[in-house]
Amino acid sequence: MSPTILRIRNYRFYFLSNEEDRMHIHIESPDGEAKFWLEPRVSLSTSYNLNSKKLKKLEKIVKDKQNEIIKEWKKYFGKH
Repeated sequence: MSPTILRIRNYRFYFLSNEEDRMHIHIESPDGEAKFWLEPRVSLSTSYNLNSKKLKKLEKIVKDKQNEIIKEWKKYFGKH
C-alpha cells in the first residue's frame, strides 16, 4: 500500500510500505519520479526523467510541507 500524502498540481506525494526506516517521500508525475530524504535535512535521493528546474520546484514544496509530511510519516509508520 502506498498512501497519498499530498497532491499538488500534477504531483502525487506518497510513502511506500516496507521500505527503509529513514524518513523520505516519493513523488510521481506524468513527467517522472523523485525521492527526497526528510532527515537530517531535505535532500534529493533519486530522480527519474525530471529536469533540474522541476527538481528544485519539488524540493521547495517538500521543504515547505516538511512538517506536515513528517507528521503523516509518524502517523502511518508509527515510529521515529
